[in-house]
Amino acid sequence: MSRIYDCADSESRELGLRAAFNAVKGGRLVVLPTDTLYGLGCDAFDNDAVNRLLAAKNRGPNMPVPVLVGSWDTIQGLVAEYSPQARALVEALWPGGLSIVIRQAPSLPWNLGDTRGTVMLRMPLHPVAIELLRETGPMAVSSANISGQPPATTAEDAKNQLGSAVNVYLDGGECVVGTASTIIDLSHREPKLLREGAVPAEKIAEILGVDVESLR
Repeated sequence: MSRIYDCADSESRELGLRAAFNAVKGGRLVVLPTDTLYGLGCDAFDNDAVNRLLAAKNRGPNMPVPVLVGSWDTIQGLVAEYSPQARALVEALWPGGLSIVIRQAPSLPWNLGDTRGTVMLRMPLHPVAIELLRETGPMAVSSANISGQPPATTAEDAKNQLGSAVNVYLDGGECVVGTASTIIDLSHREPKLLREGAVPAEKIAEILGVDVESLR
């Protein structure tokens, strides 16, 4: 049975995080708050769970699922090369609203969709999300909504759309940003902005030392 845990209450938060950890490790789905929007997540390395996530959203593998991590260090085990550009962006903007597309480590046994050898990574700026991610390890996390429907900015929004497809809903209050993350692609020779969202393009250009127009 699906349950919403109020993470503003310390006892409920502790129970919710334990339930969410058990759900993730059991191959089930959870909804968690992030700084941008609510996310629908599962163990990134459980391919059956990732398929359940896609089914819950009515979404195909042509739109690969991003991965959230709970620390700066985690990225190094997930990528083919941790470039100076990636390191600069991580150290300046993580945790926060920047997603980085990068060549993934070739040995990883996950199946996140049609990634063409890349993975999209982010560390969210939300204490509940980070606490869960540090227990579970990398999670495949997409926006907590049915594809084509409005993204969820509260746990109730998410439950109204996803219902019993999700075992545990962690309620961290309304999302502060309420806007999707910015996506920068570092998988090719030159960085490219795929989506401008929570982090302005000008900020990314400043960190990388490039002209903002070159990102577009």
